[in-house]
Amino acid sequence: MSRKELPRPGLINAALAGRISNRDGAAALRITIRQFQRLKQRVREQGITALRHQGRGRPSHRRLPVALAGHVQALLRDRYAGFNDTHCTEKLREEQGLTISRESVRRLRRALGLPARHRRRPAKYRSRRPREEAAGQLLQLDGSPFEWLEGRGPRMTLLGAIDDATSAVMALHFRPTEDLHGYATVLHQVVTTAGLPIALYGDGINILVRNDEHWTLAEQLAGRQRPTHLGLVLEELGIGYVRARSPQAKGRIERLWGTLQDRLVSELRLRSITTRAAANAYLPQFIADFNRRFTRPPASAQAVWRRPPRDVRLALGCRYDRVVGRDNTVRLGPRLIQIPRGAHGRSYARRRVEVRELLDGRAIVLLDGTVLATAAAPPDFTLQPRMAPGAARHRPRAAPSGVSVNRLLAGLAAALPRTKRRHPWRLGYDPQRALNAGYERYYRA
Repeated sequence: MSRKELPRPGLINAALAGRISNRDGAAALRITIRQFQRLKQRVREQGITALRHQGRGRPSHRRLPVALAGHVQALLRDRYAGFNDTHCTEKLREEQGLTISRESVRRLRRALGLPARHRRRPAKYRSRRPREEAAGQLLQLDGSPFEWLEGRGPRMTLLGAIDDATSAVMALHFRPTEDLHGYATVLHQVVTTAGLPIALYGDGINILVRNDEHWTLAEQLAGRQRPTHLGLVLEELGIGYVRARSPQAKGRIERLWGTLQDRLVSELRLRSITTRAAANAYLPQFIADFNRRFTRPPASAQAVWRRPPRDVRLALGCRYDRVVGRDNTVRLGPRLIQIPRGAHGRSYARRRVEVRELLDGRAIVLLDGTVLATAAAPPDFTLQPRMAPGAARHRPRAAPSGVSVNRLLAGLAAALPRTKRRHPWRLGYDPQRALNAGYERYYRA
């Protein structure tokens, strides 16, 4: 008997013996009195086994016909081999005119012993991460592409940062896409309004962390990959970065996007905002109202925000190594920066300097931390990396067009003299002999 039928024999026997009434038995089984009386009559005539469901052991009236099931199984083996259950159900309905359920297709596939196209994996175990105790200890940041203007303007991506301890929104900024300029702007808002946080918590986008397998020779010697442009900024400011391995790990800011896609969209519609500039101008007012409603007190009243450096704009930017030309100029993309003469007419030609392209568009030339020259910002500037952090500083020249590499190497080998040469490391080096015989005679001997 099923779990539902187990209490019935005892109650029916008690009613037949007169120990309980039909009303009490029907109330205990949650059936009507007439149904309870029918069960009593069935037990009197056929015994306790009559309480089993009458349809048990009989074929279902809704089962697939044998011919139809065989036809579907033949299609699963031949025409729709390798299709997943949902896709196969759609094809059976659209192409074959067979309206059967996905579960029926799954049952027929399993009867044939065919494996599933995509195996069902058990859910991964996740433990709850408690909030940080103090404000400024951890900031979660991310980007959310969405129709924020509901078709009244361009599609945009909202970049933001939220404090893990208080759920306070620290910065929001609209950008066309999730880019370096947007994250640098969000970081600038956080640093100038609150201070330097201890660490940031975000995903593995290549703007924030290196996720490529390319290692330059200098990186191999150093034992680590050079950080991204924004990673270098975080290192200079002393801000750590924790990479989330799943969206659930940074669930606080993911839930924030769900709230903003409801509230912020309605506020933008209420104010008839149609441009990205107008939306960014409204965000400070929205952040103040949002934090007033949803911010919670931290576990520790002592905040851990740190004071930013005096010229924080100098830290927020891309860094490039350049060699000063003989005319004391440095080129950065289309811009040519003239370095003025130093003290006592000093020239900086052939010196290796660092050029920083800042968030506001200025280009700063630095030598050992000293500013040598500054170039003004171009119009409509967007901060973007001009070279990947792991790119080689010197690229090998390509072979001439129309000449393969193998043919070029063969020609070079044919042009070399056929005299047998011995490598200097394989010879015992005698400085006096080398001086007397000359370099060529010594190593050709």
